[in-house]
Amino acid sequence: MLLNRQTLQGIADGSITLAFRRWLRPTVKAGTQLRTEIGELAIEAVEPIEPTAITSAAARKAGYENRDELLADLRTGAGRTLYRIKLSLAGPDRRQLLRERDKLSAGETVEISAKLARFDQFSRVGPWTATVLREIGRHPGLKAGDLAIEAGFDKEWLKVNIRKLKELGLTESLQPGYQLSARGEAYVIAVRK
Repeated sequence: MLLNRQTLQGIADGSITLAFRRWLRPTVKAGTQLRTEIGELAIEAVEPIEPTAITSAAARKAGYENRDELLADLRTGAGRTLYRIKLSLAGPDRRQLLRERDKLSAGETVEISAKLARFDQFSRVGPWTATVLREIGRHPGLKAGDLAIEAGFDKEWLKVNIRKLKELGLTESLQPGYQLSARGEAYVIAVRK
């Protein structure tokens, strides 16, 4: 579910608590969280609703002046159902919190190593995690295409798989390129010992 910056700011300050979308099928589920640039959003409810049931108050909670403005902004198309999504800011992106942790216990180091070993084991290209972490550490800010050449992998494959490292809090995106996070640097140092 895409949300523009103005909507995200409204969610962050609490003035926006609803969103409305016309979908063939919902793209979010109640009880889940959605990562955004402002942090993680809690998806509290996803319910079908008739357009006539949308009130002006609900439209304002979705960031619109009135019901007509909201309805005019919705996607159209055959087979689409209108949904009301209740949401709120759940907190910061957990990956950000992980990235900032520069102290790892022995248990955390073992846990990260086990996850990386699984990535390597089930990869169609064979072991890759150590190479990619090493190259990101050597070349912070290097564009994905250039990093792919340095690491010896396909660019699109590399971009998809770096996301796995980001999920563990080991890397972070720059504009352009990537760098090791504080946690990533701590991990690399711990496994070198």
